[in-house]
Amino acid sequence: MLAEPPRVNRAESAGDRRTRRLLIGLCVLLVGLFLVLPLGVIFWHALGEGLRAYGAAVLDRATFRAAGLTLLTTAIAVPLNTLFGVAAAWAVTKFDFRGKSLLVTLIDLPFSISPVVAGLCLVLLFGANGLLGAYVNRTYVVSLGLFSLELSTRIIFALPGIVLATVFITFPFVARELIPLMQAQGTEEEQIARVLGANGWQIFWRVTLPNIRWGLLYGVILCTARAMGEFGAVYVVSAGSSDQVTLPLHVERVYYANMVRVVPAFAVASLLAGVSVITLAVKAAVEWRFKGELKRKHGG
Repeated sequence: MLAEPPRVNRAESAGDRRTRRLLIGLCVLLVGLFLVLPLGVIFWHALGEGLRAYGAAVLDRATFRAAGLTLLTTAIAVPLNTLFGVAAAWAVTKFDFRGKSLLVTLIDLPFSISPVVAGLCLVLLFGANGLLGAYVNRTYVVSLGLFSLELSTRIIFALPGIVLATVFITFPFVARELIPLMQAQGTEEEQIARVLGANGWQIFWRVTLPNIRWGLLYGVILCTARAMGEFGAVYVVSAGSSDQVTLPLHVERVYYANMVRVVPAFAVASLLAGVSVITLAVKAAVEWRFKGELKRKHGG
């Protein structure tokens, strides 16, 4: 007769299933409480007075200005960080040089510094009484016949300060996505291309870039989401300006200006929440596409 399998294994298997279900249920509960529920509250309050009140808050002139400044800042900061991230990742993973570990540490620096402290450093550096304030805060008047044009090089409480703060906060994202990917890929393909006579640019455009395109897109998505939602550093460098206000700052100002009616603030906040949802969807699509390509490439 065949020996009956020990009941201990069945008990362990049942215990594993219970543990798995418990952990899954706990994760679903936490996600629902801390992610889904707050998101639902935002849209609930935003639509609390109907679509007309929601549209009036969203289509307000100040909201348009804040959205335009947010998009402009993102359009400047993300390409700069993309170029820096690709260059830094390529240098760190494909070459050996002195100070490589220091460069990697500096890339991670914004993760360890509070955004408020980063904004304060910019104020202390480029403010009116800052270290470089006397050199950068200048106003020039250009005469054009009957008209005169006033040009200012002010950084703090102006667009350049907002861009600098956003670039500083978001510049690790692209590099940090590419460095592990490029380290795992190694340098064999680049070395083969070099032996076959390709120059540096040909190696980058035809070998390196195609291999990292999905990781690069993933980093750009994260960088864009972070740039559009940055509050602390931008608040410090633009708090003294009434017209240099991004969407996160506009939400804060509208909320405190209309504490009796929360619909305008939540309506504007729903725009950022909608961008976050779209970003998550695009991020999930990129992850799925990237994993599928890796499986096909490695024959999985």
